[in-house]
Amino acid sequence: MSSNAPDVRVENQLFRFTHQTPVSQDDVVNKLKGRKSGTFVLMQLKAPKATILIDADGRIVVHGTKRIELARSAAKEVLLQLNRDDSGLSTELGPIMASFDYSKDIDFTGLENALAPMEVEPDEQLGCMRINDARHELELLLWPNGKAVALGARHPNLVAMSAVVLREKIISAGKLVG
Repeated sequence: MSSNAPDVRVENQLFRFTHQTPVSQDDVVNKLKGRKSGTFVLMQLKAPKATILIDADGRIVVHGTKRIELARSAAKEVLLQLNRDDSGLSTELGPIMASFDYSKDIDFTGLENALAPMEVEPDEQLGCMRINDARHELELLLWPNGKAVALGARHPNLVAMSAVVLREKIISAGKLVG
């Protein structure tokens, strides 16, 4: 088995910050022009550019960044705008969305059998195959042009390992063309 993984590019990662004193959703709506949506309050930051969600427990979820430093800066900015100190701010890393490219076309005919025991189903709307990789705990969206997006991954290395395993199964089944 070839261990050369395709280049994995992290597109987005979720970060959740918990302050020693929960952030009030009402304060975010009233002072920072946040918008209530279900059990969350949403707001956009321009610098650093990020989408902020305040959950029902007063935690700050940062979406739209790739690096923890930017996410922490966004959480601090929210606290600063609320005239709050950022000391005692704890961090949790959430799932990543990443992409990679096999640089060759893939023949989808019979792909479901070739990738067993992975669960594979066509996604007509996106024009791709949805692959549930339980071993690496992520979902892959794979297009016939060899491009792929990994959803719900915990680390880029898991995406790379999944990509290698998937590529070997595709090659073994003679489905990598071009």
